Amino acid sequence: QVQLVESGGGSVQAGGSLRLSCAGSGFPPGIYWMGWFRQSPEKEREGVAYISPGGGSKYYGDSVRGRFTVSRDNAKNTLYLHMNSLKPEDSAMYYCALDRAGAYKVDWKSPLTFGSWGQGTQVTVSS
Repeated sequence: QVQLVESGGGSVQAGGSLRLSCAGSGFPPGIYWMGWFRQSPEKEREGVAYISPGGGSKYYGDSVRGRFTVSRDNAKNTLYLHMNSLKPEDSAMYYCALDRAGAYKVDWKSPLTFGSWGQGTQVTVSS
C-alpha cells in the first residue's frame, strides 16, 4: 500500500525559507516520477514541481521557478521541496504525489496525472 507523508510546513515571514519532506513507503524507490502540488482555499490544486525517478530532470511551475528546488533521496525514499524567498501568495497546503504510470507526462501540472497523494502540510507566509 502506497503511503506518502509530508512534513516540514509551518509559518514563516516573507523572504524566508522552508524545506518540505515527503516520506514514501509501499513502493520501490527511484522508479516513479513524483511531484509537489499546492492548494489554497477557493483555488484549484496547482502543480509546483515535478521530478524524474533518478532526480536528473526537474520541472517547475512558473510562479515558483527560480525560488523553489525539488530533489529526492532514493536511498531514503524521500522527496523534498526547498522553498526560498517565500511570498504570502505561496501560502497553501502542500501535497506530494506519485505517478506510477511510467514516463514523463507533459501535463504533469494536472492533478489527474497522479494516482497517489499525501495528506498535505500547511505553509503560511506572512508579510
